[in-house]
Amino acid sequence: MVLAATPAGLVAAALAHAFGLFVAVSVGANISGGHVNPAVTFGAFVGGNITLLRGIFYIIAQLLGSTVACLLLFFSTGGLTTAGFALGAEVSVWNGFVFEIVMTFGLVYTVYATAVDPKKGDIGTIAPIAIGFIVGANILAGGAFTGASMNPAVAFGPAVVSWDWTNHWVYWAGPIIGGGLAGLVYELLFIGRSHEPIPASEY
Repeated sequence: MVLAATPAGLVAAALAHAFGLFVAVSVGANISGGHVNPAVTFGAFVGGNITLLRGIFYIIAQLLGSTVACLLLFFSTGGLTTAGFALGAEVSVWNGFVFEIVMTFGLVYTVYATAVDPKKGDIGTIAPIAIGFIVGANILAGGAFTGASMNPAVAFGPAVVSWDWTNHWVYWAGPIIGGGLAGLVYELLFIGRSHEPIPASEY
C-alpha cells in the first residue's frame, strides 16, 4: 500500500490503522481470539497456542476477508485503483524483508505479552489497545520503507485486486518469519509451559 508521502499523512495512516486494528481485535476477541493476521496466527501456532487445523482455517478466512474488502472498495468507488504494498525508493528487497521481520516480531511479541501469556493478569484487558498502538508505531517507523504491512493478508487483498505481485513475497516471508520467531522466543523464554491440552480460548 502506498502510504501518504507527507509526515502528516503518515501520522494519519498510523492512527487510522491503530484504531482500526484495536476495533478489529476487540470485536473478534471472544470469537476467534482476535486473529486478523496470518503472521500472528502462525506465531501462536509456533508457540503451541493454536492447533494447525484451526490456524489454517483462520488464515484462509483472513485472506478471503482482505480480498472481499478490497473488491468492495474497488466496486464502491467506481473502480478506484487499489494499490498494493510497495517498497520505498532506494529500499532494496532485502532491506524490506528485514524491515518486515523486525516490525512483525515486535507486533507478535506484543500479542504474546498482552494476550497470550498466562501471567499477564489484568493487562489482558488492554491487549487490543497495545496491539493497535504497536502497529501504529511500526507504521510511523517503517511506513516510508515498506508500507509496514506486518500482515500477509493485508498485502494479499490489494495484490489480488490490482493484480500487482511485485516483491509480494517480501510481505509473506518477512511477517511469517518475524511472527514465528516472536512466538518461539516468547514461549521459550517467558512461558515455557506444556500445551496439552490447548486452552479452549487459544488466545
